[in-house]
Amino acid sequence: MGKDFEAHLDAQVPATPEQVWDTVATGPGISSWFVGRTEIDGETVRTSFGEGWMPEGHVTAAQPPHRFAYRSDTGEDGRFVAYEYLIEGRAGASTVLRTVTSGFLPGDDWADEYEAMRYGTELFFHTLTQCLYWFPGRFAIPVDIFGPPVTDWPRTWQRLHHALGLDAAPRAGDPVHSTVIPDGVVSFTNPHTLAVRAPDAIYRFLRGFHGSLVVAHALFTPADPGIWPAFLASLESSDLKSPDSLD
Repeated sequence: MGKDFEAHLDAQVPATPEQVWDTVATGPGISSWFVGRTEIDGETVRTSFGEGWMPEGHVTAAQPPHRFAYRSDTGEDGRFVAYEYLIEGRAGASTVLRTVTSGFLPGDDWADEYEAMRYGTELFFHTLTQCLYWFPGRFAIPVDIFGPPVTDWPRTWQRLHHALGLDAAPRAGDPVHSTVIPDGVVSFTNPHTLAVRAPDAIYRFLRGFHGSLVVAHALFTPADPGIWPAFLASLESSDLKSPDSLD
């Protein structure tokens, strides 16, 4: 048993087709909004995340600046993931971007993986559109850090929201009151993720499929990422620190 899946997301962004192409079809561009760090070498797409590499992808279409697509090899169990980006220029220096993420998840336990992938894909697409809206023509420095194992997800999310000065159920547009993210505002949230946009970064928190809270930030100016391991550890400690004590 397993599940075939296909997700369609689209948006109109205030960027040129060439800027959109650079964001979805180059290593630095994909690294700015996906997870980990992506490299494109000829027809091979490789993404490192955490301590390992995700399955390699192979380019199946490259028609700049209109269409880019790649997919992983099909495993012995039938598993694969494919990505396609369709770019259409519009008047007024805007562009319509359409994306398709599809594939097959094998096994009887596909549901949890599918749920995590669905929520994660929503976050990544949101980050992509935010990059094109707020930071067109710029590439981000990815920062990915895994926290300790989470034993109680509702409590961990509650502590994260508290540490960022947010209500228990934050919504897009809510201001962040925390010294770890100055001048931030919630830009996106779903049951597995939270994104905060700041003048020089998009800060992201997501429920890792293997049981830890992950930060997957996109920094548009260099910054010391050293604060984040202690921040994540504090969310799982019995003595929750206040945001100001994490300076």
